[in-house]
Amino acid sequence: MPSSTSPQRSIAWIALVPAIPASAGLLTEEVLVTATRNDAQAFELPYSVQVLTSNDIERQMPRNMPEALVELPGVNVQKTANGQGSPFIRGFTGYRTLTLIDGVRYNNSVYRDGPNEYFSLIDSYSLDSIELLNGPASTLYGSDAIGGTLNLKSPSALNTDHQENTFYVSGQQHLRYASAEDSLISRTELNTGQSHNWGLQLGYSWKNFGDVKAADLGTQDKTGYDEQAFDLRLDKALNEQWLVTIAHQQLEQDDVWRTHSTQYAKSFAGTTIGSDQKRLKDQRRSLSYIKLNGDEITAAIDTLQLTFSHQQWDENGDRVRDNGKQNLDYFDSRMSGFDLQFESHWQNIQLTYGVDFYRDEVDSGRTDYHADGSIDEVRIQGPIGDDARYDLFGIYLQAAIDLSEATTLILGSRYTDTQADIGRFEDPQTNQAASFSDSWQQAVSSVRLSHALGDEQRWRVWGGVSQSFRAPNIADLSRYGKSRSDELEVAATNLDPEQFLTYELGMKAETENYQISSSYYYTDIRDFIISTPTGRIVEELNEVKKQNSSEGFIQGIEFSGQYAINSNINVDGNITWLEGDLEVYNAELQHNITEPFSRLMPLTLHLALNGELPQLNSWWRIQLTHAEKADKLSSGDKSDTERIPPGGTPAYTVVNLSAGAAINEHLDVVVGLDNIFNEAYRSHGSGSNEPGRGVNVGLTARF
Repeated sequence: MPSSTSPQRSIAWIALVPAIPASAGLLTEEVLVTATRNDAQAFELPYSVQVLTSNDIERQMPRNMPEALVELPGVNVQKTANGQGSPFIRGFTGYRTLTLIDGVRYNNSVYRDGPNEYFSLIDSYSLDSIELLNGPASTLYGSDAIGGTLNLKSPSALNTDHQENTFYVSGQQHLRYASAEDSLISRTELNTGQSHNWGLQLGYSWKNFGDVKAADLGTQDKTGYDEQAFDLRLDKALNEQWLVTIAHQQLEQDDVWRTHSTQYAKSFAGTTIGSDQKRLKDQRRSLSYIKLNGDEITAAIDTLQLTFSHQQWDENGDRVRDNGKQNLDYFDSRMSGFDLQFESHWQNIQLTYGVDFYRDEVDSGRTDYHADGSIDEVRIQGPIGDDARYDLFGIYLQAAIDLSEATTLILGSRYTDTQADIGRFEDPQTNQAASFSDSWQQAVSSVRLSHALGDEQRWRVWGGVSQSFRAPNIADLSRYGKSRSDELEVAATNLDPEQFLTYELGMKAETENYQISSSYYYTDIRDFIISTPTGRIVEELNEVKKQNSSEGFIQGIEFSGQYAINSNINVDGNITWLEGDLEVYNAELQHNITEPFSRLMPLTLHLALNGELPQLNSWWRIQLTHAEKADKLSSGDKSDTERIPPGGTPAYTVVNLSAGAAINEHLDVVVGLDNIFNEAYRSHGSGSNEPGRGVNVGLTARF
């Protein structure tokens, strides 16, 4: 990763996340974010916003993309497997959180509801920053933007530090080694171009992950895997008004085991051992886009942004059961997108408006084999329906109105049309091939207000009421396969969009010595799509199918702060509390009951003491994470015995130490001692434990 002095990457500081500012006594630098579809100062927004810069990521030395998020307020990262990770944001995960890459929609129609592996298919080493917009954003981005929206930004390749039209070539090599996870990561970057005119950046990441060594459990077999990623970005200034960007990124994972369901799992706090002889996946993903940005287009249009994108996902699964029978399945997703966005100003009103369209085309298949290797059956479909198409079309408008110098009102609305067509799926009643077609229309709105207090406007209060929704996707409508430890999910074609209404109140403060942010939210849930037992036993598993059979709520409090003890030492931290209930159908009692939301994040505290040693060009950090016992369990959690211990996931406290130094202008070093008290722990709902005590070393050489 580039250091903070790397010319092609901008650095922004925000006190809502653990970070070490260039001067720890000055905490009032402006932070611009784009997760609200336009450049805005984070402090002034009526949202809870977190930003991680490339410098933060480099100092944290995360192994993969999910681990980069573990210290953010409101976020709990669950790992079904070591090579998989799913962020829970305000209690929601999977397709109830939205991810964007440079503004391009990452969620596709095969995204699942629960924890999944898709977030691990993004290379954190290719990013310039990570922006998290906590809470609903359906008026801006449509379906899925419920718990939160992550906007992942790649660095601009256009260099403006040299004299205009000066040709340049630069690059860097980054290495990271971690002992407890037996991993080695190499990241190579090359940058070239003509200053102020054009720039090209090439990057290649190679990652080898060994089996994780966990406290008390020792080496966890089959938790290692290989990964490689490649990315490029070309930025070309056509003139002072227009800029074009062409980007491509791809990533491959090889032999990522879902160890918890296999005989190689190790029991933690009473979890059961799976019976599969093998269960693994190979994943391939790529994204290409071309983007045109224009400024001062006409008297009525200030900016224009036009994006064409194409994304490909390929997944291959290999599962061998305890009786030797093998299942080989796959799906291929091809999603093309179009996004046209405008910004206009009229007196005290800033308008952001546009249209977007995404089409996802999906094929899938599955072949079952006998233990002797002969074919048992060629199934009608794979994990999701075959020969499927899914369209999302949206029109949106947001108006930011300055009611006074201290008060801003933001109004937003969106209309979305969703269409799903599935050529072949297995009808769970007849076990024959069937087809399906349906469409849904949805309109949502939001209103948000921000008000600054005092003459210096260093305190700000904000609030909002927002509608959000999630339309049924191909995975909802046609999924076939094992979900939890004892469940088999089948197709469900009688579904409607989920409905959410969120109320938020927040407060922010910024001075030279401290920053504070706090928020409370309450989300009312209607027509929630949940896996519901059908009463049938299939392949020795309880058959379940999706239904709009649940309603409930989630509420929570997030508090973050940072305080400068002096010019070189600061302390920062955050604490998250949330709770939620759903009304669900209980098959044994044969009536609805109210139970906790699945995999609720326990009360969690992150705290860090950060220091700078300017005379030595170095820094240090002591970081602590404490999570209470996760014992608010749904019926599904209780039956997921391979991942969740009886009575819930135990509480844990983990302490990490890290330090770094700029040896010279060409070489940086970072050293970390993780889990120094060798705590045996796992994040709630995970299928394997986190590493025990270990040493991490990172080296970055630049030319």
